[in-house]
Amino acid sequence: MAYTFSTVTASNGVKLYAIKTSPKEVYIKWIGPSSVPAQSTYGVNGGFFEGSRLLQIAVNNGNTVAPTGQGTGGSENVSHARGTLVWDAKYEELSVQVVKTTSELALGNRNSYWAQGGISLKLSSSESVWRTQANKENIQNPDGGACRTAAVYNNTKNLWLVVTDTKTTAAKFRAAILEKIGSGTLVDGIMLDGSGSSQYKVAEGSYSGSDSTPRPVYQMMALR
Repeated sequence: MAYTFSTVTASNGVKLYAIKTSPKEVYIKWIGPSSVPAQSTYGVNGGFFEGSRLLQIAVNNGNTVAPTGQGTGGSENVSHARGTLVWDAKYEELSVQVVKTTSELALGNRNSYWAQGGISLKLSSSESVWRTQANKENIQNPDGGACRTAAVYNNTKNLWLVVTDTKTTAAKFRAAILEKIGSGTLVDGIMLDGSGSSQYKVAEGSYSGSDSTPRPVYQMMALR
């Protein structure tokens, strides 16, 4: 697997752990119920869930990641159209598409892509425009202090999987990413599940989330 790992702290005090890789090296993986650090694969936690039910899109090549009999969901962003990070392998393009179901995704080949649902970050827009969109997508706990996870990309198709163990607001997390990731080249991205679900693992280290014991999560954005 090809990646680089870095740790940086933004001027607002938010510390970021960032895995830089290619979208070709990423896939969406079912791990539930388990923690990301317990996996043999590297990566970060994925989207929201309720019990073993995935509440956000989690798809590889048109197939939802939840195994038969081991949880449901992955084909839709439940209850709200939400920012969904898409890698279209045919055209080799990353995008964030605000959709409710996988059938709404604009794709070159419906059998050759991955998609991960989350909350839009609108990194090319102002903070006020982002806040309006995030509220439309029913962002949870935007102004409380929480650990957070994101997946963002730049104009040369680099992808960063980013976690903070700083208990911070969504706006400060977004600002830290804009300041410290991608050297001003970021295009867009999504915010993933947070708090105790914010987890990562690489060879250089891991983080199990803010809970006293690792929170079981159900899917992750994993490196091949």
